[in-house]
Amino acid sequence: MKKVLIISTSLRNNANSEILAYQMERGAKEAGHSVDFISLKDKDIKFCKGCLACQKIGKCVIDDDANAVTEKMKDADVIVWATPVYYYEMAGQMKTMIDRANSLFSASYRFKEVYVIATAADSSKGVAQTVLNGVRGWISCFSGVKLCGCIEGAGLEGANDVNQRKDLLDEAYNMGKNI
Repeated sequence: MKKVLIISTSLRNNANSEILAYQMERGAKEAGHSVDFISLKDKDIKFCKGCLACQKIGKCVIDDDANAVTEKMKDADVIVWATPVYYYEMAGQMKTMIDRANSLFSASYRFKEVYVIATAADSSKGVAQTVLNGVRGWISCFSGVKLCGCIEGAGLEGANDVNQRKDLLDEAYNMGKNI
């Protein structure tokens, strides 16, 4: 059994990326994994100040919700990022959370597997590649961590559009089952 942390970064209600994240959660739970699902929607997460104090004290000096999310990241075996694609990049709130989790760089973290769910209005194939580049850059800072899978939901403009895409719903469920 693995400890899975799913972080949904969309702020939109009925977000396509979050719907897929719930499908992945269902698959992972049915496979016997322990799953913690966090939505950043109602979290108070401020921008990183770049002071690097977190490297010395093991947590960010800013007292908001980012420290609790970072602790869950540190203790997870698997991290799943679910994000809408904005201007061909991860959502700003995802990047802010990644920056605020800087204390992980010098910590004893458990995660070794990272997955990405990225949804976009653009229907072009490969629309999530820039998101994956950013995630790969983050992963490269951690020894032994690898990108294990990505779901790319292209052509999903409106909220709930993914519910009309059984192929993507099944892909997310099966990815969760096969963690």
